[in-house]
Parts: sequence; structure tokens; C-alpha cells
Amino acid sequence: MTLLKTHITLISLNFYPEDTAIGLYSTQLAEYLEEKGALVSVITAFPYYPKWKISDDYINKKTYYQEKKGSIHIYRYKQFTPQNPTFLKRVAHIVDFTIGSRLNFKQIKKCDIVISIIPFTSSAWLGNMLSRKRNAKHWIHIQDFEFDAAFQSGITSSENKGFTYKKLMRLEQNILNKADTVSTISHTMLEKLKNKTTSKAYYLPNWVDAKKSNPRNTQVHPYFSDTKFSILYAGNVGDKQDWNFFENFIASLNIDYYEVIVVGAGARMETLKKNEALKNVTFYDPVPLEELASLLASADVHILFQKTTVIDTVMPSKILGMMASSKPSIITGHQDAEPAKIINTSGAGFYSSEPLVEVIIQQLELLRSDPDKAEEMGIKARDFVITQYNKEKILSAFHKAITTL
Repeated sequence: MTLLKTHITLISLNFYPEDTAIGLYSTQLAEYLEEKGALVSVITAFPYYPKWKISDDYINKKTYYQEKKGSIHIYRYKQFTPQNPTFLKRVAHIVDFTIGSRLNFKQIKKCDIVISIIPFTSSAWLGNMLSRKRNAKHWIHIQDFEFDAAFQSGITSSENKGFTYKKLMRLEQNILNKADTVSTISHTMLEKLKNKTTSKAYYLPNWVDAKKSNPRNTQVHPYFSDTKFSILYAGNVGDKQDWNFFENFIASLNIDYYEVIVVGAGARMETLKKNEALKNVTFYDPVPLEELASLLASADVHILFQKTTVIDTVMPSKILGMMASSKPSIITGHQDAEPAKIINTSGAGFYSSEPLVEVIIQQLELLRSDPDKAEEMGIKARDFVITQYNKEKILSAFHKAITTL
């Protein structure tokens, strides 16, 4: 079967030119469908992530703006974007995009399949509406269970089983049940999904490009010294990471031997930069996508300190890039979270379900004092991720699945 001349509309708040996280995967998914002969349209926002600021190239454009990427038609709405994204401001951000994007439906003259990306759940609500209007099939893809994640990570202060939570769960279930297929990115999230909806469930993990992530094709990145053991965190600086633990970790680290570099943007970035306790940490904005492989491969070790309350609501895609760099990782989080299974199965580093600073320091000392052990873990990391999360393999299987719609 083929997607030749099939009209597909992708609804995703994040899309090109955003080249991190969901924006990157949504763009690559659309490009893959385009390669397979589909006629792809995208309903999206103005690019703003991860800096929470509409990019300079778009800020002066009109509220509704159209452009093309290859043969892909892109229809944008200039959404409200708070520079200080508190919970209520995030809600306003989502509501504004949802209401404003409805007018872009008139640009979609024909549609056979709608693909909606969560977050945000409102994108799937839009997808249900568009699929009804155009008599199209609807595929929802969940990158993040946003409602559950908000409660688990403490973005909201409501009780987990309170009135608000139950209302949101019913709303989510109602939206998911209207889809023909619902997919998500990890096995733990897939099990959670099966308890949320009667729609067909599908495993669609994020992926790595073996060629573009190859550390053999990289150069030493200028952010790193050649005299200290380099510790890197690269990714979104948000509420799902445990920055309090990070601060305690930095306080116990011997800076004579180690350097710590944080590369990213997000809701917590400016706060961390101003924290006097982190004066020995070097902060940088996100690098262009073409520099990312060199950045990741130049570190001696990657760190990711997740909140232990976050279990089955997200799967940090940054782990795939970390592992593809052939460098070991030190990760903390809940014992049942997907990253625990990946790290423990692959032997790609250390995973701690009880975050203790002294344990992390011991793990670092082992890697610094035993380069052969660090290299062995790095090799295992890349071998695992290239085998299990290969881009062509995953998208080829997705192509077969979506043609059955």
C-alpha cells in the first residue's frame, strides 16, 4: 500500500524551524510522509520553543501566516507566548492557539488523514473537529501525557486525585476515544494509554538518525576544555528535571577535576543562571541542530536528573541523543520510568532511583578514573540506541500502519 496523493494534515503546536524536542520529530514525521508521496499540510503555531519567545524571523509577521517547506503547506497562527510560563499562562497559551487555529481549517480543502500531536491535548481536540468536517481518519500521537505530567512534576499544586484532575482525565478520555488510532513513545506510556482509551493503541517511539548522530563525523566542540572531565546537560531546562538535586550535586563537586556545562533553554533557565550556588556552572543557549552531534560527543559524561515523581507520563527524547554520542550517562528518576529500563538493559551508564549526591559523585569518579569503562559504556549506549531506535526502521513501520487507515 502507498500514501501517494493521500491528503494528510498534521496538527502540532511545535514544528519547523524549531529543531529540538517535539518540533524536530513533528517536522521529520511530516517530511517522511512527504517522501512517501503524501500531500502534507501542517496547522501549527509561530516558532517559540524552547526559549518561550516567538523567534525574530517571525515576530513581525501577520497573525495568520502561510509558508511552504518543500511541498509541505504550513499554516500558522501567532499564539500568545509568555516569557515567564507559569501554569495559568501556559493555559492561556494553549487556549489561544486552539481558538486561533480553528480559522486555519478553511485552508484545508481536502483531508484523508489527520495526525494530531500531544502535547497539547487541545491539538487532538482540533484534530477530532477537522476529521469530522472533512470525513477523515484521525491518528493521535502522544509525546507527553501533559495533564498527568503537570501533576506528577508539580507544575500544578492541586491534589492528584482532586476535582480538577478527574475532570481533566474525563476530558482526555473523551478526546482520545474519538480517534481511530492513538500512539505514544514508550512502553510504559503505552500501558498507561491502554487504560485511558478504547481506541487502537500503537507504539511509535522517537528515533535517532544513525548517520547524523555518528560521533566519528564530529569535531571537538569549543564549549569544552581539554583539562577537566566534562559533565554535560543538554536539553529543555524545565519543571520535569530536579534542579534542587542538581544544586546539591554542584555544591559537592570538586571543580578542580570537573567542569559542568548546561546547554538549553526553558522555563527555569534564567533562574538557574542567577543562582549564586551555580556560579561554577557554564550556561549556553541551544546550539543549531548541525552542531548537536559534536556537542554531545565532546562531553565525557551526560547527566539527567529527573524528578522521581515522574513515572509514565513522558520519555525524555534527549536520552536517545545522549546515547547515540557514544558517551555514558548518569540518570536519576523513578525506578519504573522508561529511562531506567533503557539504561539498565543497555549498560549505557548509571541509573539511580534514589538520588543521592554521594552516589553520583562515586559514579563520576569511576568514569573519570577508568577511561576504558567509560568507553565500554559509551559503545554499548550507541549500539543499543541505533538498534532499538533506528529512524528508518521506526518510520517504515509507521508508514505501513498508517496506510491501513
